[in-house]
Amino acid sequence: MFVDEDNITDLAVQRWATAHSPRLAELMTGLVRHLHEFAREVRLTEDEWMAAIEWLTAVGRISDDKRQEFILTSDVLGLSMLVVQLNNQSSAGATPATVLGPFHIDGSPAAPYGFDMSDGIPGTPLFITGKVTDLDGTPLAHAVLDAWQADADGTYESQLPTIDEARLRAKYRTREDGTYCIRTIAPRGYAIPMDGPVGDLIRKTDISYFRPAHVHFLIDEPAYQKLITHLFQEDSEYLDSDVVFGTKDALIVRFTERPAGVAPDGTTLEVPYLHAEYDFVLQPA
Repeated sequence: MFVDEDNITDLAVQRWATAHSPRLAELMTGLVRHLHEFAREVRLTEDEWMAAIEWLTAVGRISDDKRQEFILTSDVLGLSMLVVQLNNQSSAGATPATVLGPFHIDGSPAAPYGFDMSDGIPGTPLFITGKVTDLDGTPLAHAVLDAWQADADGTYESQLPTIDEARLRAKYRTREDGTYCIRTIAPRGYAIPMDGPVGDLIRKTDISYFRPAHVHFLIDEPAYQKLITHLFQEDSEYLDSDVVFGTKDALIVRFTERPAGVAPDGTTLEVPYLHAEYDFVLQPA
């Protein structure tokens, strides 16, 4: 059968339905149908098709082991958050999930209770304390909290090419009673990377390209659903216009100002600091 505008979608779907994996067949035939419908709906021109190919090529070229422009693309299109929602139907009381983001780096160093992962980086001291529990409130001992964040200028380690060691990231482990204590500096809300193809596209719109101040967490415990989430600073800018759609009410916490003195980790600080409290609640896998 020769191809025309009316039958090409059915023919392409038939071919991709031969995939050896039923799930791959489902994914590819669905993709073909929706791509073809999109092209028909907007009457996609050949120049626009080529521009899209060139843009995707640029996304691939700028991506490396520290920068993931494809994840950023997915984030700003709302796809990342949609996939999170589809795959993380939280039980009542469980900590909600949000996007991973493009700045997570594997292999962060292990850190003891109260370890300062800012390690002298300028900024307002911040302590984050709380517990990790299950839905019944049972503390989870030795749970690992993989934490990472931007600095006081809104910059991540992966955006600093001269940095070759862990910066503002660490893996903390809860104590026997499920408690944890993280010492760091207050992060700043920041603009997503605007020096690549995603930034070029965003500039053609009125979309705000900023994210509110937050700290990332990944908790992956056996027998529990993996939790990827943020804690957002209450009253920070851009909470209601997060460019990656990641803000949730249950993840907004107060960074309370504390005077100089004994800090949550038991040390004495000679300067005022901020203290946030949050209990992470995991649900069964």
